[in-house]
Amino acid sequence: MGSNQQFSHRIATLDDIPAIKELMGLAITENMKAYLTVAEIEAAKETMGVDQTLIDDGTYFLIETIEGGETVLVGCGGWGKRRTLYGGDHTPGRDDSFSDPATEAARIRAMYTHPQWTRRGIGALLIRLGEEAARAAGFRRMELGSTVAGEALYLAQGYREVSRVNHLGANGSGNLVIKMAKTL
Repeated sequence: MGSNQQFSHRIATLDDIPAIKELMGLAITENMKAYLTVAEIEAAKETMGVDQTLIDDGTYFLIETIEGGETVLVGCGGWGKRRTLYGGDHTPGRDDSFSDPATEAARIRAMYTHPQWTRRGIGALLIRLGEEAARAAGFRRMELGSTVAGEALYLAQGYREVSRVNHLGANGSGNLVIKMAKTL
């Protein structure tokens, strides 16, 4: 597609979860191949996936376009006003209590782009939508947990590394999470 591709966005609903899961699966499997081994991708899946609190809170966006007369889901992601930094419903160590906008950061969360739609501004659009909504909710800082594959995008959007943690997956492979932050 050309650079004039038109994208629209909307807030995800519970009915969107099957399509979100399908997109996430494709993005994890395909988009990370250039950065991780198959075993590392499997380990990463342990901390990636749908976080229903984002949908329940109305903070999860779907990016769509029209292709061949059909609406196509090309990206998803959002922002969190809860303390959980990353992960899906199944991820251990979650803290679903609400963050205090006066003293704590909001989170950029669960960003995925369909493999056929990478490098077209979808990630930057999702970040902008999340930051604008978090700012409107009174947050002054953003944090996120990045994969190696997403690090360059976040750096380009003004995020800076805070720390790196390598989690050991059930298969013995590492799953690197890069904590990054930005002042709004």
